[in-house]
Amino acid sequence: VKHLSSFFLCSFILQEKGHPNTVKIVNAQYLIILIARLLFSSLRDYSTLAFSSLQHSRSTQKLFHSKNSKMPVIDNPKPHVIPEGENATPLEVVGATASDKLVIIMVGLPGNGKTHVSRRISRYISFFHDIPSQIFNVGEYRRKMVGVKLPASYYDHSNLEALAERKKACDKALGDLIEYMAQDGVRLGIYDATNSTPEARAEVLKRLKDSNLGVKKMFIEVICDDDNALAENIHAVKSCTPDYKDVDPEEAVKDFMERRKNYMDIYKEVEDDEGSYVKVLNYRKFVIHNIRGYLPSKVVHFTMNLHTMPRTFYLTRHGQSEYNTVGKIGGDSGLSKNGLEYAKRLAKYANEVIGKKEVQREDGEKVTVPQPARLWTSTLLRTKETAQFIKHETLDGAEFDNGDKVSWVNFRPNARRNLDELYAGVCDGMTYKEIEEMYPDEFAARQNDKLKYRYPRGESYMDVTLRLEPLAHDLERTREPILIVGHQGIHRIIYAYFMGLSRKEAPFVRIPLNHVIILKPHAYGCDEERICLMPKHEMVCDGQDEPITSMPVKSLLTEDKKEDDGGTLTKSGSDPLLDAPSC
Repeated sequence: VKHLSSFFLCSFILQEKGHPNTVKIVNAQYLIILIARLLFSSLRDYSTLAFSSLQHSRSTQKLFHSKNSKMPVIDNPKPHVIPEGENATPLEVVGATASDKLVIIMVGLPGNGKTHVSRRISRYISFFHDIPSQIFNVGEYRRKMVGVKLPASYYDHSNLEALAERKKACDKALGDLIEYMAQDGVRLGIYDATNSTPEARAEVLKRLKDSNLGVKKMFIEVICDDDNALAENIHAVKSCTPDYKDVDPEEAVKDFMERRKNYMDIYKEVEDDEGSYVKVLNYRKFVIHNIRGYLPSKVVHFTMNLHTMPRTFYLTRHGQSEYNTVGKIGGDSGLSKNGLEYAKRLAKYANEVIGKKEVQREDGEKVTVPQPARLWTSTLLRTKETAQFIKHETLDGAEFDNGDKVSWVNFRPNARRNLDELYAGVCDGMTYKEIEEMYPDEFAARQNDKLKYRYPRGESYMDVTLRLEPLAHDLERTREPILIVGHQGIHRIIYAYFMGLSRKEAPFVRIPLNHVIILKPHAYGCDEERICLMPKHEMVCDGQDEPITSMPVKSLLTEDKKEDDGGTLTKSGSDPLLDAPSC
């Protein structure tokens, strides 16, 4: 445009001056120069584009060369071999960053939440960091040795016969811990007992020192002197413990408080001269003394997010996406008509169930009132569209467990990138049939090891586990119910973490469309409930064909985990519509 403007301006001036012959000469010369410049510019742009395409083609050929392809031979007689295989797994997720062995010694009165804390620590370290760990709970040893449902008088320290039996349980648990820590590859052991006196704690330290294992030691002391928090914890936890199974709740609480009083008579807190420790005061205040090292620091950071308040997580996949209908994996497509319908039903469920709670008024009448709730989605379009109809009401004066009163926006959207679906790299947007035809070696590799397999230029389930590790801290920290609108791969890992499944089992967990999975963690496990908001027969009423199912994989199903309609571990493709392909 610039050159043409100059050309016409020059012609106009010469014409006005009365030089028609000059105009013709100048016009011809200028046109020749302009054409030459345009040809040169076009050739330069074309060569740049061609070179870029060639480089991409060569890179792709190198990535997916067949056995018959002629590739350059590289003289590398001593290659750097990675123990995890060609698709290297991040060291942070295979426990390679933790070298020292650590023994955690729990301290605290019954009912303070020691078992809950020890179980959450062990689960977090073993699942997200692949560091072998085990809990040695003295209560479990005692139950095996002398039985359950023992009266509170059994824990009276003047009862010498019972004291001797409890001492045997302590010795047996500690002996097993030392034997466990002597194994190669083991990194973490947790000794879960009251350890009420300095003498008892000194005995534990002495036996660990005499074992010559060279392990690091740290105390985690849980103190709870908040009457309301203690009462709520006892009611919630003791209903799950084997000691009070099928016992009237009021009788169980009464007996447990008497047991607790017997320990209070001799209890003394951990002092600085006893060693490294973390004190958890009502799950609000934390005192840290002389903590050093990678693994101890990880434990401390995680412990500061723990609490014993009841909490509920609601996991749901996005509604059916446009890619789901044609069997494509990944991508960033919007919702289909069925997906939009599910989004509306999810909004109704969120507003009427998740965002409400039942309370009892002073006159004894039970009423339903709004409660603070959180909403998390990924950054991908299909999860945001699934959450678009959920109301965001403002709750004035919402009160939290620390006494704060705030103006709370219920279900305020929080798009988190670490909730994005597993990235399929160069296979993003393809169907499994297309992957099998174009990249048969990759297709076979994924079948052989779904957990560690990494899509070319994409992610593996191990990679996703690593980026979900910070999310575990937030899940443990929050008190309010959380609705997580996510993806199949993401929910598989979250589900496996709370339900106690191994990482090898995680890629095979069934997370169907149109379902809400309700998880309620507690000290002795996690309760689960699944609710279908949109049955399958309502999805296909528009006459569209069922989508292509996800590719078959080698299942980890065992004889005691048979596949059924309500099962959580299942072969991919058990239902071609609800188990729509993901990654």
